This record gives sequence, structure tokens and C-alpha cells, in this order.
Amino acid sequence: MTVQQSTVPATSQLRAATQAAHGTTTRNAPLWRTGVLACIAAAVATTTIAAVARSAGVPVEIEGEPIPVLGFTQLTLLFSAIGVGLAYLLRRRAASPKRAFLTVTGVLTALSIVPDLLVSATIDTRFTLIATHLVAAAIVVPLVAGRLPARSRRAS
Repeated sequence: MTVQQSTVPATSQLRAATQAAHGTTTRNAPLWRTGVLACIAAAVATTTIAAVARSAGVPVEIEGEPIPVLGFTQLTLLFSAIGVGLAYLLRRRAASPKRAFLTVTGVLTALSIVPDLLVSATIDTRFTLIATHLVAAAIVVPLVAGRLPARSRRAS
């Protein structure tokens, strides 16, 4: 029994030392990991949508210029990463991080669709572009929001 009791504090101390050495805490790691996985999942999904649309004969192009399929991957990764960065910022600054994140990302998702409605493209292309925005948001936003606290510790 004394061996078990003495290993528990040692394990906690080892975990704390490891986290301090790497600059992470248990609370930070899940959001980071979830953010990376959400970004990758969204990029795979949007790239798949674009590839399927193109193979189905949808002209995935704007003003006659084709949109590269890997362009969907790159932009999804970029803007999803910005969303994860926003989550970190709101977790530190907002009184209600989860609500603030959901509000801001809802507005940004709606705004991201506006150019798709205004570009010179076929209806099918517009639908494809809108679908990629909505699918990426449907993947990233709930996963990241699920890792945010409802209330900030400062607000308590």
C-alpha cells in the first residue's frame, strides 16, 4: 500500500514536469488536438466534395478559370486553423468563450457564402462552393466549440 501511495504523487509530479517542459497543460492539449483533427477532417471533406463535383461534370471554375482541387485543401486548412486560433483567443478573453465562438463562427460562415453567390459561375459551381463552406464549418465549429468552456474562469 505504501508503494501505491508514493507513486501517485510521483506520477502527478512527472506529468506536471513534462507539461511544463513542453509548455502544455492538460486543459490546452485537447483543444489543440481537436483543432488539428478538425482541420484535417474538414480539408479532406472539402477536397472530396470538389473532386466528386468535378468528376460529376460540374465546372468547378470561376470566370472560366478552374479552381484546383488542392486549392480547396489548402484554403480549408488555412481558414480552419484561423478558426482554431480564434477559439484560443476567445477562451482567454471572452466571458462566455463557447457562446462567443459559436456567434463569431456563425457570422463568418454566413459571410463566407456571400462571394459564392456573387461570383460569375454556374449554379452547380456555386452550390459546390457553398457546400464546401457549410461542410467545413459543420465539421470544425462543433468539434472546437465542444472543447471550449461555457464560462471563462475570469467571469466566475
